[in-house]
Amino acid sequence: MARLLIVDDEEKIREMIGKYAVHEGHEVVLASDGKEALKLFEKGDFDLIVLDVMMPEMDGYETLKRIKEIRDVPCIFLTALGQEYDRIYGFDIGAEDYVTKPFSPKELMMRIKVILKRENKAVSSRIIVGGLVVDEDAHTVTIDGERVDMANKEYELLLYLLKNIGNALTRQSIISKVWGYEYDSDDRTLDTHMKLLRKDLKEYGNYITTIRGVGYRFEKEV
Repeated sequence: MARLLIVDDEEKIREMIGKYAVHEGHEVVLASDGKEALKLFEKGDFDLIVLDVMMPEMDGYETLKRIKEIRDVPCIFLTALGQEYDRIYGFDIGAEDYVTKPFSPKELMMRIKVILKRENKAVSSRIIVGGLVVDEDAHTVTIDGERVDMANKEYELLLYLLKNIGNALTRQSIISKVWGYEYDSDDRTLDTHMKLLRKDLKEYGNYITTIRGVGYRFEKEV
């Protein structure tokens, strides 16, 4: 799963792209113009931006220039412009790809997939939910860019929950995965560690839902 920023002044287009991206397993944040996109980008970490060119006040070209000043991130330009000069200029300022309207959402998803693979932004490395980022390779957890220190069992619990985000997990499946199949544990051990995890996650602790008689689930959104 990657975190995508979709920027287009046409509501139907950005919502359509968002719907397809969510279906592909990505997390999506929508922005209606360049200024809103910049504010969101300054506060969050994104793996890729789909950016409309023709927008009021600040066009996509200027938006990408300012984004690149903050942090380098792959970008796909989305526009009705089809002239060679426009495409060359887009690539020149740092775009990875250029999709001309009208377009196929499925093709756009494939282009996104290719770029993410090339940029090595695969789900196996990082899992992102809003401002919560878990990096498996680095074995780190951050919230809004700040490092969160947690015990190993809490980290393993979080990782298992996030890899099954939106799914109900039984107590036994969690215990088996985190403590091992041979571990003899009662529910109090799991509940204690889950309480500690919720505390470590601060506001994101609310994403962990207790399912009475079943176990736990990490919600996609609260």
